[in-house]
This record gives sequence, structure tokens and C-alpha cells, in this order.
Amino acid sequence: MDVISNLKEIQENIKLACEKSNRKIDEITVIGVTKYVTIERAEETIDAGIKNLGENRNEGFIEKHEVIGKKATWHFIGTLQTRKVKDIIEKIDYLHSLDRLSLAKEVNKRSEKPVNCFVQVNVSGEESKHGLAPENVLDFIEEIKNYENIYVVGLMTMAPHIKDREKIKEVFKRLAKLRDQISQKNYSHAPCHYLSMGMSNDYDIAIEEGATHIRIGTKLVGN
Repeated sequence: MDVISNLKEIQENIKLACEKSNRKIDEITVIGVTKYVTIERAEETIDAGIKNLGENRNEGFIEKHEVIGKKATWHFIGTLQTRKVKDIIEKIDYLHSLDRLSLAKEVNKRSEKPVNCFVQVNVSGEESKHGLAPENVLDFIEEIKNYENIYVVGLMTMAPHIKDREKIKEVFKRLAKLRDQISQKNYSHAPCHYLSMGMSNDYDIAIEEGATHIRIGTKLVGN
């Protein structure tokens, strides 16, 4: 199926999830995750109306950015190696995977302006996932308060790839609660309003639990 047909189905599901949770559709930003597809497919995604694109590998991101440039708002959603920060940091609009002090230091050093960052949290505690343990997030945000080029706009997580919707819901609920705790502190460097959570298999649950940014690859652009 083409991106436009896929998007129509996704938008219908977003509408239903918003109705169910008494939210507005314009509160949700759909990020088209284009990491497994061609530049042409990424351009098709933009033409369909999705201006936010997500990449998780430096090489793939740079390749697409060279062609597409400012036609998209760029979200880097993968683990970012400290030594590769310099290659991409001036080109991205959002970093969804801030998960350690060494990365924060490098981003702060290499960027010429504040970078919109989501702190990645490993809510489920799975060893295969990156991110801070929930109990370490507040201390981390305190530690980076003097890094003038780090601006924490929200938190990000990935739920386990399972069929148990209640367990998935619990992961998203915990992230939303943590976000609320941080935003109530009124940090100037970390307003922490947003929640980046929900992918192709669970974005409807994420919306019901407060997601503001959903990251959709397969269901939108295919493989």
C-alpha cells in the first residue's frame, strides 16, 4: 500500500484513540520513521503530509538529509554514539535518545544552539533496551542543568513488543507520571512537556496514556 492509504488508516486510529481519551488530534505529532526505506519513500511520506521524519542511524540520516534538507523536521531516534555527535547535531531538530552524561556533555560541546532533547527512559527494565532507569531520571536532569545547549522537552520510552495491552499501558502510564513529576518542578532547562512513546504496534495505547509524539515506521512507510 502507498503512504497516503496507510496514513488514512493511522489517522482514523489516532482519532479513535483521542476520542477515547478525550484528547485533541492536534496534540499528536506523527513521526514517520524512515530508517528502513529509500530516500524516495521518505519524500513520498513528506508529500503525504508527514513533515516529521525519524532516523536512527547516522549514515542513513546524513544520506537523506543531504537530499531532503529542511523540507522535513528531523528527529534522531536511535542510540547516538558520542563520537558521532559532531556529524549530525547541527542537522537535527530533536534528539529522542539522551540517556547518559557523556552524551549530554558531547552534545553541549558540539552544538552551537540549544538542542531539543527527549531523555530516554527504560521503563520496562529490559536489558535489550537503552535508557535511564526511571529512578535515575530526576538526578540526571539535575546534573545537566548547567549545560546551556541541552533543552529537555520531554521523555521517551519503548514498550515491550508483546501482545499484553495492559502491560504496555502500564509502561506508558509510568512514563507519563514521571513526566508530570519533572514538569511540576518548573526547570528552565527541562520544561519536559512531551512524551515520545508508541510505535506501529502500540501507538493507540500510547495516545490514550498521553503520548504527544508517536514514532511510526512499518505501518506508515512499510519496510
